[in-house]
Amino acid sequence: DDQRLARTIVTQWLRGWGYDVVAVTDGAAALAALAADTALSLAVIDWEMPGVDGLEVCRRVRALAAEPYTYLILLTAHSDKDDVVKGLEAGADDYIVKPCNPLELEVRLRAGRRIVELSRELTSARESLRFEATHDALTGLLNRRAGLARLDEELSRAGRNGAPVTLVLIDLDHFKRINDTHGHCVGDEVLKGVAARMR
Repeated sequence: DDQRLARTIVTQWLRGWGYDVVAVTDGAAALAALAADTALSLAVIDWEMPGVDGLEVCRRVRALAAEPYTYLILLTAHSDKDDVVKGLEAGADDYIVKPCNPLELEVRLRAGRRIVELSRELTSARESLRFEATHDALTGLLNRRAGLARLDEELSRAGRNGAPVTLVLIDLDHFKRINDTHGHCVGDEVLKGVAARMR
């Protein structure tokens, strides 16, 4: 918010509710702060600011990568239904009309925090599934399908650049003897150790 008093009041509310706050005076500074720190996941933005206004901040944030998700609340004196629609179409997740009731802001921020946390959980679950789909569960090395895909990528890159490609095949001599003599648990540890050395 470019108005010092409004910025100070909202900052005090937020700190009182346990939030770490980064307060800025205009849209350009807001964009810079959001770009510099991906941990900033909730943003309360005034519509009317010099230079880059709140709508443009919303548009630019939404034009960037969708992860990590930033929940945007427009806090503004614009109260017409058409203004609400414009704000939401610009990418705001929520819209609060000034003068703001602190209890309303607090519960809307709580709802935003739930959405951000769910987004993080989904991203983490997706990345875990992606890793499981492309890596061997025991060794953590790329599995056959992912390894062949990586080889195709390297061959394509080498073809474009005219660079050589080296492929190393490794076989563990007498591995069956380790399993037969010491058991499969020891054999698994040997495989994990070899994988760690290969990495």
